[in-house]
Amino acid sequence: MNAVADLTDAARHPIEKEPESRLREIPYNYTSLADREIVTRLLGESAWNVLDGLRSERRTGRSARMLYEVLGDMWVVERNPYLQDDLLDNPKRRRQLIAAMHHRLGEVEKRRDGADQARDAKVAELLRAAAQAVERFEQRFADHAAKRKRAQSLLRRATRADNVRFDAFSRVSHVTDATDWRVELPFLVLMPDSEAEIPALVRACIELGLTIIPRGGGTGYTGGVVPLTPWSAVINTEKLEYLGPVETIALPGHGTAVASIFSAAGVVTKRVSEAAERAGFVFAVDPTSADASCVGGNIAMNAGGKKAVLWGTAVDNLAWWRMIDAQGDWLEVTRLNHNLGKIHDTPVASFELVWKKGTQPADEAEVLRRERLDIDGATFRKIGLGKDVTDKFLGGLPGVQKEGCDGLITAARILWTGTRSHPEHRGDRPVPRRKRQTHGHAAGRPRTSGRALFTRGRLQHQIQARRIAKNGVVGRHRRGG
Repeated sequence: MNAVADLTDAARHPIEKEPESRLREIPYNYTSLADREIVTRLLGESAWNVLDGLRSERRTGRSARMLYEVLGDMWVVERNPYLQDDLLDNPKRRRQLIAAMHHRLGEVEKRRDGADQARDAKVAELLRAAAQAVERFEQRFADHAAKRKRAQSLLRRATRADNVRFDAFSRVSHVTDATDWRVELPFLVLMPDSEAEIPALVRACIELGLTIIPRGGGTGYTGGVVPLTPWSAVINTEKLEYLGPVETIALPGHGTAVASIFSAAGVVTKRVSEAAERAGFVFAVDPTSADASCVGGNIAMNAGGKKAVLWGTAVDNLAWWRMIDAQGDWLEVTRLNHNLGKIHDTPVASFELVWKKGTQPADEAEVLRRERLDIDGATFRKIGLGKDVTDKFLGGLPGVQKEGCDGLITAARILWTGTRSHPEHRGDRPVPRRKRQTHGHAAGRPRTSGRALFTRGRLQHQIQARRIAKNGVVGRHRRGG
């Protein structure tokens, strides 16, 4: 059954297979998209069906190559903001590129064969679609230039000129998050210096007709900050990095004071954790991206981490948070009657929602309206789950777990409740760490950590085991002498 088969006859008479169709004939395509996706985006689905049908009817393939060159030129410019900036700054070069596209399409037109009417009709349909795509490609530069000029005029009233960024590097840096999923390049990137600038920036983006994408550290794995339209504005909150002192405050509905800290949206998660540790507490939110993620994103994602098992996720540890709504007004959400624990353990989770005029500073703004929101605590999580990622609505609670879809979070007051009972702490004082033993080591001499020694020893053991299994060698000496 396991004998070697006689393949001599099969080798002499191989089975002839039809050549496989090339899926990536469009030049300059360094993206992960195949020809079908590119043709569909540039010419439409019906044009792809025609083009795919004509592949089997090719004679010399010259017309197809010229058409693909036109599509490749448009595609590489569309996906490369450095080329876009170069063509915007050089109208002459742009005219030459578009003229070359029209020339290639003209050459394809000359090669049409009127004898085969059915095939000729398909070629004519493709040429019309390609000519329209080139016209749209040319018009897009004029639209971009005009919109950039108008955007600069509106946005620079709210923030410094260098915070409004159209350059290729800024756009490429904000095209994706930790998913590395890339769909469209943003039209511009905004880097406000303060929380007070954001309402005016939001209103200006609305006036410009841009889709607004709030962004912090860009560490999310859900694609929440990935632009899905070329007419989008990414508002980066990383400059909002004020972290206040540890304060003891009274919560609405509570007689006892609770330790808390004020944090702007751009504060890196690890900074809050370190501040909590210095004060003898533990910050409950502890994602693996703590070195890069920001507080605003933690709230928008309702982030958790390994400590969430004990103290819950972001929503369990907030006294209040502030955000900008879709109209450019302030919205402050305050937790009422906080249970100082996990939110699903309380029968009813109550919140006060206060909208304020966005044209005024947040602390002094005129109140537009107030609402009270009561949500059944059990609906926040399914049984056995630390966070129900399928429920983005969360009873209509603004901001939390919405991934920036209903507003832009700018600041929050974080609670440190019940964390002194952590095993790392005894009573009100942290457990002092034992001093490292330095016996046998010269002063100032670098030491290898125990973890590194353990890892190195385990690796050497694995290598030795493989040698023995392969050829009976231990170290450099064979068994048996």
